[in-house]
Amino acid sequence: MSTPYLTRRSQLETYFDRTAVEAWSRLTSDAPVSKIRATVRAGRDTMRATLLDWMPQDLTGKRLLDAGCGTGALAVEAARRGAEVVAIDVSPTLIGLARERLPAISGPGSVEFRVGDMLDPWLGRFDHVVAMDSLIHYQAPDIVRALAELSLRTDASLLFTVAPRTALLTLMHAAGKLFPKADRAPAIVPVTEGGLRRRIARESALKRFAVGRTRRVNSGFYLSNAFELSKVASSHPRPQPELRHLRMRVEDGNEGGRLP
Repeated sequence: MSTPYLTRRSQLETYFDRTAVEAWSRLTSDAPVSKIRATVRAGRDTMRATLLDWMPQDLTGKRLLDAGCGTGALAVEAARRGAEVVAIDVSPTLIGLARERLPAISGPGSVEFRVGDMLDPWLGRFDHVVAMDSLIHYQAPDIVRALAELSLRTDASLLFTVAPRTALLTLMHAAGKLFPKADRAPAIVPVTEGGLRRRIARESALKRFAVGRTRRVNSGFYLSNAFELSKVASSHPRPQPELRHLRMRVEDGNEGGRLP
């Protein structure tokens, strides 16, 4: 990935692992929070429910990557549906909280929490990948490059969110600087939906995927746009084995390419 991606990833690790540990711990729990953070909590709950609704209700036997899992709420819900979940985050502290909060999962589902980069190819292949609010801190080119990397190991759907570029969001960013540091979120990078779609269409690694459902969630100081990328069936299926063998026999016996 590019230097800006790596730089921002390092900044996010520092923020979530040191600066905002207590605030993020409270935000992702049932503890009382400020009115500002209450709107963010409600928005995140709605977005999480949306992304979960875009996947099959029964995920038994499916492998899912929760890319940028935070304290693991989405990972737990997916595991309760039967998924084998790998949940990864750059912050060791958040992963520690996620492990402490992990409830007993009845049924075949499971959650494995890891510290690291969501783009690590050694994580393996997945049926579904979810990146909820983990790409909102990156520039559009890095978002698409990250999606391309993830798509190489995704067999069904890739669900993610971005920060939409709107006048309201710009105003909220300006207003946010007036609040105490404890109520500030890390810097996010708004992108336009049209521009993002064009970049996705130009990315060769994403040719096998089509943009499906989208949904914008607006809850006070939480504003995020969800996208669904679904893998499309190949229009050129591989020939059946017997046809391949027949073709090989014809070519081997006819140097001129004509049938006997």
